[in-house]
Formats: sequence, C-alpha cells, structure tokens
Amino acid sequence: MFMIEYKDIGWWYWLVTAGLLTYGVLGEPIGFMLAIGLTVFQLFHFVLRERSITAFPIQVRFWYLILLLVALPEPLQLIYWIPTIGTWAQIIFGYCTMARCVSLFPWNRSEQFSLDLLKKTFFSRPVRGSIKQGFAASK
Repeated sequence: MFMIEYKDIGWWYWLVTAGLLTYGVLGEPIGFMLAIGLTVFQLFHFVLRERSITAFPIQVRFWYLILLLVALPEPLQLIYWIPTIGTWAQIIFGYCTMARCVSLFPWNRSEQFSLDLLKKTFFSRPVRGSIKQGFAASK
C-alpha cells in the first residue's frame, strides 16, 4: 500500500532529505551535510508551525537529526544507510521507524512497556498522520 502524500510539506522535506542521503551513501558525503542542514531547517519550521518543542512531530525530527549527526564521522557513515532506507520507506509506504521508536519513550505512551506494545508498535500498518493517532484509533 503506497502512501504518497504530495500535498503535505513534511512529505516534501522527507523526499528531498532521502534524495540527499541517497546522494551521500552513493559516494558524495556532501549529501550528508546537506541532509543535516535541511533537517535543521525542517525542525525549526515545524517548531514554529506546532508552537511547541515537545510536540510529537518535533520529537521525531529532533531524534532523526541526532541520528544523522551521530553518523557524520567518516568511520560511522555506514550508519547513514539506516535513515536512507527508513526515509524512503516513510516517503513511499508511510512507515516511519523513527516515529515508532519515539512513540515508545515513557512521556509519549500511556501503556506499560511490554512485548505486546513492541509488536503493536513495529508491526502495525502505517497510518496517515502520527503513529500515536493510529494507536488511539485502534483501542
């Protein structure tokens, strides 16, 4: 099931970011720097849009940025394959692994941490909007 959301500015940010990361993993490290720059810009844009630094979309973008920064040193750049593949999955299928990971933080869940929660988090179908909204709808 494809989930191409071309009317959403966030989707376009992710599309360009995926392109830049792909450029980087194909041998042009400047792609990583450009992806980091775009992610910083996207983060600030969404902070202004959401008017809260604790909003779920901000948390996802913040931790995504942290992942990109952790992978920046040359010996760790193999890690960039993870957000590259994951971002393409987000763009094409609407499956955002980072959002699912962030939803497991204690302040983002009301359910007790369990194996069932992990299964539900990582094996549920993608939903439009926030993964947290999808979980609320499935209760």
